[in-house]
Amino acid sequence: MSTVISIIIWILKNILWINILLAILVVFFERRDPKSTWLWLMIFFFLPGIGFIFYLLAGQDLKKRNMFKLKEEEDKYIRDLVRNQERNIQRNQLNFDDPEIKEHQDLIQYHLAASESIYFQNNKVEVYFSGQDKFKALIDSLEKAEEFIHMEYYIIRNDNIGKKIMKILTDKAKAGVEVKLLYDGMGGRHLPKDFGKELVDGGGKIGVFFPSFGLFNLRINYRNHRKICVIDGKEAFIGGFNIGDEYLGLSKRFGFWRDTHLKIEGEAITGLEWRFLLDWRFASKEEFQFDRKYFPELEPKGKTSIQIVSSGPDSKWSSIKDGYFKMISNARQKVYIQTPYFIPDDSILESLKIAALSGIDVRIIIPSKPDHPFVYWASLSYMGELLKAGVRFYIYNNGFIHSKVVISDDVLSSVGSANLDIRSFELNFEVNAFMYDEEINKKITDKFIDDLNFCKEITMEEYEKRSFIIKFKESISRLLSPIL
Repeated sequence: MSTVISIIIWILKNILWINILLAILVVFFERRDPKSTWLWLMIFFFLPGIGFIFYLLAGQDLKKRNMFKLKEEEDKYIRDLVRNQERNIQRNQLNFDDPEIKEHQDLIQYHLAASESIYFQNNKVEVYFSGQDKFKALIDSLEKAEEFIHMEYYIIRNDNIGKKIMKILTDKAKAGVEVKLLYDGMGGRHLPKDFGKELVDGGGKIGVFFPSFGLFNLRINYRNHRKICVIDGKEAFIGGFNIGDEYLGLSKRFGFWRDTHLKIEGEAITGLEWRFLLDWRFASKEEFQFDRKYFPELEPKGKTSIQIVSSGPDSKWSSIKDGYFKMISNARQKVYIQTPYFIPDDSILESLKIAALSGIDVRIIIPSKPDHPFVYWASLSYMGELLKAGVRFYIYNNGFIHSKVVISDDVLSSVGSANLDIRSFELNFEVNAFMYDEEINKKITDKFIDDLNFCKEITMEEYEKRSFIIKFKESISRLLSPIL
């Protein structure tokens, strides 16, 4: 006992030097953004000892390259196809079914080079704006499955809709359909211990991305925030909805849940299937087995051109964020954004300012009911300087808006799992569909305009009337925004 006490006394006496050593490790080994580094150094200074424990849980990325090495190796499978498409673009030999899309060749080429996102044409896309429509379509597709179901979600609830979907998956597995379900360890931390037992007993498989230990998870960061479902390689879903009753608007806290989700038919499913298989390989540690049934020959279904773009801590480039940046920078008429969490980094912040100051119609919708107060107050802190530049801000009052949408002019639109915040840009695994299609753009734009009927616009005059308490909360939250 006396030895333990002696060790504690020694640590307390030398905590300053220990803190300095830990700070040196962060500065010289992390190579992170200077603002984030300074923030962590302040936390070390004001919370000696405790600050470093928090850093280990929320901030450290010393081993991320080794951590995701397997995933990077698996990505080599599609590089030949990507390189061929890149060469065709560089030689001006890529055939665009819609000549207008050629104007966006730079964005297409960027996604090919940065995230190996193949450009697919002739896809059919259905857009869903409510949980009722999305889950009805998802259940219809699941019930038709004959070969395989590959499903990946950040959150799965053990509630009515969760149990209904799990029953369908279990019945399909028992009928001989290959069923693989992947969910995030943090997003699924409230699931019971026996969750999925019937599915596994029926022949299905479940993978957990960085599993929790009870309610405790050592990795607050590096969460798999993707929402993907591929059925028989013929239909696929991507967007913002997780699986749970709250996404049907049944939550007393949030009420109506407004989100955006896509159903895709066509060759772009290839991008989603590759993404699922790589994530499954990483989480389950199963050997990668290429099977032609996962990539069936598909007839052209529509005229929407799509790139499935992934990003995460294992990526060399911030592909989704950079895609947003180019959409904003290249816009000539309008930029419309919906996001539940608005914490832009410097590049996105400056691009929005420049766009608005250049006469572009820039509008942003965020929720009025925050599910993360610190994130909400941090979002408000960025509002002032953007309002000064001419950006128009709207607070959504008809429940909770969780939609992750970026619209640029009349052709480009992006829908997926990535918010406009630093966590989505740097710390989470995300996937978005970047779409090049005037009809889809109009459908999403029309819904954006309709949503404005349920919003309150925040003017500069109103913004400046904020109380001291709100301003104080904003200041603290913005200071902490790099790690929120």
